[in-house]
Parts: sequence; C-alpha cells; structure tokens
Amino acid sequence: MAQDTIFALASAAGRAAVAAVRISGPGSGEALRALGGRLPAARRASLRRLRDAAGDIDEALVLWFPGPGSYTGEDSAEFHIHGGRAVIERLQGSLLALGLRPADPGEFTRRAFENGKLDLAQAEGVADLIDAETKGQADQALAQLGGALSRRHEVWRERLIESLALLEAGVDFPDEEVPGDVADAAKESLRGLLGQLDEAIADQARGQRVRDGYRIAVIGAPNAGKSSLFNALIAREAAIVTATPGTTRDVIEAPFDLAGYKVILADTAGVRETGEAIEAEGVRRAQAWARNADLRLWVVDRAGSAGDWRFAADLAQAGDLCLLNKADLPAGTDEAACRFSAEKAGVTAHLVSTRGAGLADLLAAITERVVTALAAREFPATTRMRHAESLRVARDRLAAALEAPQVELAAEDVRLAARALGRITGRIDAEEILGAVFGKFCIGK
Repeated sequence: MAQDTIFALASAAGRAAVAAVRISGPGSGEALRALGGRLPAARRASLRRLRDAAGDIDEALVLWFPGPGSYTGEDSAEFHIHGGRAVIERLQGSLLALGLRPADPGEFTRRAFENGKLDLAQAEGVADLIDAETKGQADQALAQLGGALSRRHEVWRERLIESLALLEAGVDFPDEEVPGDVADAAKESLRGLLGQLDEAIADQARGQRVRDGYRIAVIGAPNAGKSSLFNALIAREAAIVTATPGTTRDVIEAPFDLAGYKVILADTAGVRETGEAIEAEGVRRAQAWARNADLRLWVVDRAGSAGDWRFAADLAQAGDLCLLNKADLPAGTDEAACRFSAEKAGVTAHLVSTRGAGLADLLAAITERVVTALAAREFPATTRMRHAESLRVARDRLAAALEAPQVELAAEDVRLAARALGRITGRIDAEEILGAVFGKFCIGK
C-alpha cells in the first residue's frame, strides 16, 4: 500500500459553482481534521468551514471515507468547495503545506487496483467511462467497469486451470490410481474453450470500434458531390464546397452520434489520375483512409457521362453503399454503367440528392449498418489492443496444447494460455503494463 497521501482536483478545471478535491492515503484523516475540525460520520456529507494557518479558506461540504471502504481502498476524503480559481488554489496550497502531494495521472485508480478494489480491465472501464461521448460508449464502459469483461476471461482462465490440473495429475502421479482418461477429458474441455476463444477473436474489433468510433469514408471522383453529401449527413458546413475540381485536398474527419454510437465520417479528396504533387498526395490519403474504413460511401455523379466514376470503383467493397448523386438532374450514361459495376461488386446503390431526396433513406441504411456492426452480442467485447493480443496468445497456446504429442508439453501450453488470459485482468504479470494503462488517465482519477 502506498505510504504517502495524494490530492487532486476531481472535477473539471475552470470556473464553476462547485469543485471537488479528493485526497487518499494514510494522512487523509489528519488533513481533514486540520482543515475542517473533527472527522464527520463516514460517507455522510457535512458542512464545515475550512481554515488553515492564514485564516478561512471556504465553507464547504466534506466527506470522509475510511479504508478499506473507499474507492482506493485507503483512507480518503473529499472537499466540495466553491469552484473559483482562488478557492481551489488556496485549498491545494493548504494541502501541500500539510505534506500531501499532487496525484499523478490515474494514481487514484491505480491504488484502487493495487488494493484489490478493481482489476485491470475494470480500471480501463473507468477511463473509458470518463471519455465516453455516446450512449454506446458509456454502456460498454459501464459493463466493463462492472466486471462483465473480467468475468468472461476469469471463467475461461478457471477452465484452463481445471484442465491443467487434470493434465498434471497424469504427469505427477503416473503410478497412482489416476483414471487413464483424465488427459482425454481435459482436452475435450479445451476443444470447447478453443471454439469460444475463436469466436471472441472474430468479434474483437467490435469493442474497439464502439470505443474509438465506426469509420465511414466518403469516396468518389472530383465534383461528384462528396463534400456536399458530407455536410448534409453531419448537418453542418464542415467541408468547403466549390465547382472547382480538387477543392478537397486532405481528409476531413467529423465525429457524430448515430443511434447512440460514435461515428467518424471522413470527406476525402476526389480520386483521379493527376500529375500535381499536392493533389496526388490527397488522393493517396483518400485511398488509405478508405481501405481502413468500416464502410465506404461511393459517391457518383449520375448526371455525368465522362466515366469518371471508374476512378474510385476499385476502392468500393462488398457491403458498401453507392450513392448515385444529383437525383434532381437528368441521368447521364454513367448511372447505368455504375449500377452494373456496383451490383457485380456487391455494393448497394441509393439515389440521393443534397437537396434532400433520398437522404433520410440513406441515413437509415447507414444507421442499420452501424447498429448491426456494433450492437452487443453474447460476449462482452474486448476494448483494447492488449486484450486482443492476449486472446490471440491464449488461443495459439491452447491450439498447441491440443496438438502436443506428450501430456507434459500440453500442460505447459495450457499454463501459458492461462497466463495470457490473466494479463487482461492483471492477475499476473501486471507491472509491465500498469504504467501504460494508468498514464493515460486524467488527473484526479
């Protein structure tokens, strides 16, 4: 347990009606008595006049959380003071004078982890809940904080340990009365677990997309109407729209909330052959963003007849949407050719216009894609790359165990698989990743 006592502003910085300053560590009770008199009843707000050697600081609500019944598992306290800058700085100065130190990023939650109040996956749920911008992100983070992800991996780890015990029984007691089929029984359980790990790995990108945003690229030839449709979908003028081809030279990203999920819509440079260096770089970036997107909106000028739609055709993938734009104008020869190409590629065509025609149906189609891709399934989703990496290691070790020619080798592979799953919750080998996890937290959490 940490021996020093830390403090931090737990509410947002800046002028506010109320600010919360929290402290944690063995000196919390002494600091609370020094500034506010006697300790209040545990977990009950009490009105106190805070004073230091120089005089009154503020009239505030104070709360006392004796350990281990606190967020960090240590003695802790909170000061709910008026949110003016002078009051906050005065209180922080008084705490410094009492020997407390400012908390490092994520130090409160790290102490909660070290004191067994949270596991590592739950601690990451805290950070995700603080950063959540949409209902989908908040729901996922709250489930992770509540232990849904941890419980799933812990059940798997316990099954591995049970199978390991059966395998090692045959190794350690070859001359005892151990049933001869214990290794077969262990491997039967491991085969079922391998299938569940494969399913989780196949689903691993979903949680990361909920957390980071579902990526949609608007692609097409110059002057197809990409920027106009981009502005129409996000309902604001984020991209410059002109009649000059090549106006958009870089990727313009706009996050927005769609059906409770974070979506990142990107307007990209018009794709065409060009010898101009800046425009060529814009085309390269457009192609790279499109290839890594979850969905592409391929915008085509249906009123054209020059065949420019072909420039971006190779970026569209099965399941994407082809937007036949300028529905308010007479169709050119490009529409029929593009429809034929889209159908062959498994791309669904929609007739749209930036003046409103087809936009509601388009938004409904996009919403359906997002919800289908991100909505909760049977298992809680992994939310970080380190989770996915540990799952892959566990899966590979488990597969190796099932193919091992000797029981001793199978047992070692099962042990390594259990260790990989333990890294997700921090049950083992946690120290090497603690700095990376908690260093990204905000101060005061």
